[in-house]
Amino acid sequence: MKMTLTAIRVSVTLMLLCGLMYPLITTGLAQALFPKQANGSLIQSGDVVIGSELLAQSVTSPKLFHPRASAAKYDPTASAGSNRAVASDDYVKEIKEQIAELKKDNPTLKDIPSDLVTASGSGFDPDLSPEAAKAQILRISKTTGIAERQIEQLVDSLTQSRQLGIFGEPRVNVLALNMALLKQAKL
Repeated sequence: MKMTLTAIRVSVTLMLLCGLMYPLITTGLAQALFPKQANGSLIQSGDVVIGSELLAQSVTSPKLFHPRASAAKYDPTASAGSNRAVASDDYVKEIKEQIAELKKDNPTLKDIPSDLVTASGSGFDPDLSPEAAKAQILRISKTTGIAERQIEQLVDSLTQSRQLGIFGEPRVNVLALNMALLKQAKL
């Protein structure tokens, strides 16, 4: 009986420490030290939340930059890759369809960056390579009337370099890019 009471006391103590105190302390510290990140890195336009820096959104307008494809159809409750092998017939067919769709929207495009036709592992990669963003400039310039050079400068100004100079690849956040484009074009 004595061992049972000890086990119950230890269990209750650990539940209070690990299940209540630790989450409250870490949540409080996160809110105090990193409030933007703790709340999902949301991007607002005025009082309206328009998205997150961390999640891609579906964009179909020819006047805006399009993100990477999403195996989860941009549904945040269904984060997943396609889990298809690159040599599978289904995957090859899907990539060919993506290329055809991309060429329909961007007929002069010759070199296609892979991130314009492939999905990321999570299906929500919010970033594109600078090359993938620049591949869309001609289409956007034609539909908005903004000079290609002006859009290219916008892409260059929003391109983030490798973290600490060695981690990751240069990238540009599609939502931030589209917001800057809308502001510049006054669309």
